Amino acid sequence: MDGGVTRMLSPDEGLALLTIARAAVDARVHRRADPPVPACPPFLHRAGAFVTLRHNGALRGCVGQPEPRQPLGAVVVHCAGAAALEDPRFTPVQRDELAAIRVELSVLTPVVRTAPDAIEVGRHGILVVQGWRRGVLLPQVAVEAGWDRETFLEAACRKAGLAPDAWRAGADVFAFETEIFSESVR
Repeated sequence: MDGGVTRMLSPDEGLALLTIARAAVDARVHRRADPPVPACPPFLHRAGAFVTLRHNGALRGCVGQPEPRQPLGAVVVHCAGAAALEDPRFTPVQRDELAAIRVELSVLTPVVRTAPDAIEVGRHGILVVQGWRRGVLLPQVAVEAGWDRETFLEAACRKAGLAPDAWRAGADVFAFETEIFSESVR
């Protein structure tokens, strides 16, 4: 895990994809068809992504796909709609909330197995896996919470439904970096 984040998108492409994510949130909440995704190469490249929704600054939904199973554009549209309506931690976003919702898009670099002591808070997101249990946390989660590396790893284990120290006792730890694109505070 050397070097900085490999940029997958130009700033304009990131903003275009963020606009598509916003359109997907609005479409799902209004029960309309998903927006089309332009067939430009960066949006057709397989990549993982997360879409985070905040309502007046508070988390309102976050859904993602860390593995690059689909083209990035399709991942973003799916995750944006799912963050609005299907995050089991929250009730579905309502139409009257849309004006106060801020959309954030995190595009992931490939997920790679790593040693826990190689995790850098603020730089790496983590995926902890043991058996069929998985817990994923984005890099910004640790920063926002003020966590150190060990607390970050423990939180990912708990999210996976594992003992907090599972990262020391057989769980696999993976790391990734993100490119983040955010709407301005509305």
